[in-house]
Amino acid sequence: MNVEEFRQYCLNKKGVTEEFPFDEVTLVFKVMGKMFALVPLERIPSQVNLKCDPERSIELREMYDGVILPAFHMSKTHWNTLHFEQLPSKLITELTDHSYELVIAKFTKKLKAVYDSL
Repeated sequence: MNVEEFRQYCLNKKGVTEEFPFDEVTLVFKVMGKMFALVPLERIPSQVNLKCDPERSIELREMYDGVILPAFHMSKTHWNTLHFEQLPSKLITELTDHSYELVIAKFTKKLKAVYDSL
């Protein structure tokens, strides 16, 4: 999976927008205004930061040592950095879905109602 394929995957999800809130090189994907993925466009190799359950983060980092890492400039407990070219597309989409679902699970009742009405 490359960055453009990842971008299209994210934008096809319900309630997702993309923006550059920090600078002109960090693409952020949000669901209903809440971040679930960050792509530093100038990083080589290409990578993405995704939210993850803390226990699962530890397992993934051990299983994919050097390819899935604690996220740079993010909470190391809840965010991982994944290297696109070194992981199967299926795993990237699975972990993207996981990040997206973790964010949705924390919505307020009001925001969840708006999301459900989309």
